[in-house]
Amino acid sequence: MGILSGIRVLDCSIAMAGPFAAQRMGDMGADVIKVEPITGEWQRHASAGGANGNEINVSFLSLNRNKRSLAVDLKAPEGKALLLEMVKTADVFLQNYRPGVAARLGVDYETLSQINPKLIYVSMSGYGEDGPYKNYPGQDLLLQAMSGAMMSSGSSDVPPQAAGQYLVDAITAYTAFEGALAALFHRERTGEGQLVQVNMLDAITTIQMQELSVFTVGGVPQTRSAEPHAHSYIRAPYGVFETLDGYITVAMASLQKLGPLIEEPFFDGLNDTTDAWAHRDEIFARTKARLKTRPTDQWLALFREADIWCGPVYGYADLVEDAQIKHNATFVEYDHPTEGRVKTPGFPIRFSKTPSVIDRGAPLVGEHTREILKETGRDAASIEALIASGVVRAR
Repeated sequence: MGILSGIRVLDCSIAMAGPFAAQRMGDMGADVIKVEPITGEWQRHASAGGANGNEINVSFLSLNRNKRSLAVDLKAPEGKALLLEMVKTADVFLQNYRPGVAARLGVDYETLSQINPKLIYVSMSGYGEDGPYKNYPGQDLLLQAMSGAMMSSGSSDVPPQAAGQYLVDAITAYTAFEGALAALFHRERTGEGQLVQVNMLDAITTIQMQELSVFTVGGVPQTRSAEPHAHSYIRAPYGVFETLDGYITVAMASLQKLGPLIEEPFFDGLNDTTDAWAHRDEIFARTKARLKTRPTDQWLALFREADIWCGPVYGYADLVEDAQIKHNATFVEYDHPTEGRVKTPGFPIRFSKTPSVIDRGAPLVGEHTREILKETGRDAASIEALIASGVVRAR
């Protein structure tokens, strides 16, 4: 039994941020019902990297485990009535429609809270529910660029670089997940449901709490250096350096320790705080030149012995074989009825008494329609009639 066992979530979201947040709740034991069109949610038809499966592509597979699928046409009066009926017994309703769409569909907070005052309604958007940008597309890359994050790393002579992950989507998912849990805790105390609003712009901006405060309070400009320094507000050496056979990261090493190890006399007498900031380009360049002379493993052993912060630069092939990753059981494996053996990142939180459980993979379209409708009290004949009418879809 997971820690959220007994909590029912109606997941009406699409793409990454919403489904990822709902999957987190499913991993913690919630009964997550993925309410999707009879043609299937958008992500079923748009796979990152073109990684298609047998019936479910990898993108959808990765974001929708521990859910049951109810495929229903919400534009049909019978379909909308069905969803509103399910709201009566739901604990969390999650959607990431564009602003105004939920109201047009009749599934906005004001409507659903009248049906179920204890409902936690999580509304996710790109830029906010109102304001001048409310109708702009909330896409990860666009938000990364707008947030200022791209200007905190890299060198000044190359274009700003995006993160190698769907960073804003993931951060927004965790923010929505956190908001839902906090609202559930409030309801336990008071019995009250509430509206929880999360937007991608605020999510990516607020995680830069330290950097933005250095700018707004400290008055230090966000200036990229000539060398590809890894962060505009961190002293040198700080970044990724090429070695004889690969790459290594070095973070804020003591110049007095580092200098003798890499045979760089320029570092003698330099202060780690003031000089390492004032001369960050030259320190970076000299470190870069020296580290090219030996293999990564030799530098790692040497630096770790001297308590210099360092680490390898992995690709995914390296990551999945890492000893600590294996020790942590970071990845989980399970069997899926159409996709076979699946290996994917698991749930990162460990609970001593209520561990997370992955007991089902991503559902097929409408795979659980019959059982979900049966739970609403409908008999077999009425369920089959709904299926025949095209209002819902079932396997």
